[in-house]
Amino acid sequence: MNENQPNETNGNEPGQERGTGGRFHINIHVILLAAIVLVAAFSAYRLYKWNQGVPSDYDPNYQTTDFDIEAMDSIIPLPPDKREGYEDDGVTTILCLGDDPFSLNQGENGLAELIAKKTGATVYNGSFTGSTMAMQNPTYQDWYFLDAFSFAWVAQSLASGDFDTMRHAAPYGYDEAFSRTTELLASIDMNTVDILCVMYDASDYINMRPCDDPNAPYDPITYTGALRSGVKAIQDAYPHIRIVVMSHTFCHHVNEEGNFENGDRTDLGHGTLSHYLQKELDATMDCGVSFIDNFYGSVNEDNYLDYMTDYIHFNDAGRELLADRFVQCIFPDLSSDQ
Repeated sequence: MNENQPNETNGNEPGQERGTGGRFHINIHVILLAAIVLVAAFSAYRLYKWNQGVPSDYDPNYQTTDFDIEAMDSIIPLPPDKREGYEDDGVTTILCLGDDPFSLNQGENGLAELIAKKTGATVYNGSFTGSTMAMQNPTYQDWYFLDAFSFAWVAQSLASGDFDTMRHAAPYGYDEAFSRTTELLASIDMNTVDILCVMYDASDYINMRPCDDPNAPYDPITYTGALRSGVKAIQDAYPHIRIVVMSHTFCHHVNEEGNFENGDRTDLGHGTLSHYLQKELDATMDCGVSFIDNFYGSVNEDNYLDYMTDYIHFNDAGRELLADRFVQCIFPDLSSDQ
């Protein structure tokens, strides 16, 4: 053998290994070094991007009055034991009590009529224009006949069946509707009523009725006291009736100069509109009855121009909206079919 002939049994240079098929294996240290370089480069890139931040859509000069609101509805079914022994006549009957939202613009576009149309129920309208939830005086006085048509008094009359004071006071109103509605209420068989729907606008706030008296929770001269006492009277006399309270909506107060003042920013002595709303919700929860929040859920500060004719009264669209809210909350199956 020639001493200068290459060794054919191992043709690799020192430090090289020949693999299968004549390919070379890469040294493991090279792989690790490459991985370290890649990780370091990626980390440096991410740090650079993080330092750059992201473009912001914030405009310090942009102004809006829009805000997210959530209605404070509290829908409570009537406990089944309240209807034990009660004979259902198979007809859904609703009695509406309140003031202007129900009493004004009765007819095809009236609130009670819309509820009847949307539910198919028999609906009685027992409302009185200009009345309030609370009484002005602790006892009835002829010089303020409207106390006989407050919710506190009407509910007591329905519970007792005694309508003498209401009949006595009706002529003072110089409105035949007072006597006519009083006789309607006196003629209703309350054993056939399934739902009592109560809605007063912000008349208690505007008339500066005290909102609440913690020391006298059933005092009928306070807003929530009248609500509690009236609801309790109906519950005691007719436990089978499901009671639904619809809250007031947004409105304005008209000051002495004739200017509108935002009801949720103006305290007339007993709180703003939202204060009355919260106290009304608390009272309904105390009594275990349903509450529909129209202040945030229906006609509010942002949309009132679409639904009101003036500072407090509703147009056709407003009454339609209130009727829809009632159906959505109390008859959700019917609402989904519309």
